[in-house]
Amino acid sequence: MADITPSEVKRLQTTLQRLLGSPKLTVTAPTRKGMSVEIAVAGELIGTVHRDEDEGEVSYAVHITVLEEDLPAA
Repeated sequence: MADITPSEVKRLQTTLQRLLGSPKLTVTAPTRKGMSVEIAVAGELIGTVHRDEDEGEVSYAVHITVLEEDLPAA
């Protein structure tokens, strides 16, 4: 797993805001090397982004966590 550059963080934020329709979404670089890049909406952490490079092709995996306590009542 490779580290995500500051340029990639900015580009990921722009792309995810567009794809998910939320200008309140932020992508934050880790404070220490090797840590995960975090995704938040309106300041609430919702997931992480991981970078993968295989045979010269780069991809990003987005992992979003939703707690059951955050779901509306059935």
